[in-house]
Amino acid sequence: MIRTPAGYRLAWGGQFELHQAANKRLLIVVPITLFLVLVMFYGLFNSFKNVLLIMLNIPLALVGGVFALALFRENISILSSIGFIALFGIALTDGLVLISRFEHLKTQGLGMRESVIAGCCSKLRPVLMTTITTSLGLLPLVITTGTGSEVQRPLAIVVIGGLVSSTLLTLIVIPTLYEWVNAKK
Repeated sequence: MIRTPAGYRLAWGGQFELHQAANKRLLIVVPITLFLVLVMFYGLFNSFKNVLLIMLNIPLALVGGVFALALFRENISILSSIGFIALFGIALTDGLVLISRFEHLKTQGLGMRESVIAGCCSKLRPVLMTTITTSLGLLPLVITTGTGSEVQRPLAIVVIGGLVSSTLLTLIVIPTLYEWVNAKK
């Protein structure tokens, strides 16, 4: 603990102060946003199981984003936090596309396993194209070393790393869990 003379105070400023203020706002905004997304998904599916399966993509994407930051020896910054938010949106969309396809195929009379296999086959291309195009679009930000690159680099690293893990795990974990959860009926 630092002791200051009477009449003096110690305060952090600059980038650290901005980072702390942004983190406080994000701790309020992100949970509210995720709750609203959860409510909208429940309104769409009327199934809490399916909503939880879609929301499972968030930790799957988080793993890749954090691992990528560690791999590139980057710190969590305001822009990497924004990268996580963008990543969560893409991951939720991928999960929504997959689960809605499974549900659509089930309503057409296919069995559980057939719905999952046909759904994965038909949605493999859209999910992979989302990942590939986004990653290729952000790749220049990762490899750039010029002025200002240190600001943009963490955002790109988080999104690309999270998309890789989220895509792989979405195409393996979500179909497996979907079949397992819905087979228990």
